[in-house]
Amino acid sequence: MKHNYFFAGVGAAVLIAFNGGATAAADAASGQTLYKTMCVACHSIDYNGVGPAHKGLFGKKAGSRADYVYSPAVKASSIVWANKTLDKWLANPEKLIPGQKMGFMVPLAKDRADLIAYLQKEAK
Repeated sequence: MKHNYFFAGVGAAVLIAFNGGATAAADAASGQTLYKTMCVACHSIDYNGVGPAHKGLFGKKAGSRADYVYSPAVKASSIVWANKTLDKWLANPEKLIPGQKMGFMVPLAKDRADLIAYLQKEAK
């Protein structure tokens, strides 16, 4: 019986160690740096560029800004921007909304989390 408790404890410790990175808090300051290096060529918080402005992003339906010309795919989507949908979008925009026009992905989950934290702070 004692052996079962030992292995259960070791298993729990291993799970905690492997999940530690995934549950680390997102860093808005790191997200700001990433935004400046990855996003500003096409986006701004306050104004439209090649891509739409991010001000007021959270809780809005994708493709709903009247002052930006979206792809028909984005306009027709039912996506509402939140942490989960932004994470999926940044990971692979074409997978989330086939036919969209953003040709950029953020492959690392930590980078996506940091970018989303920055957007939550700045895009209100």
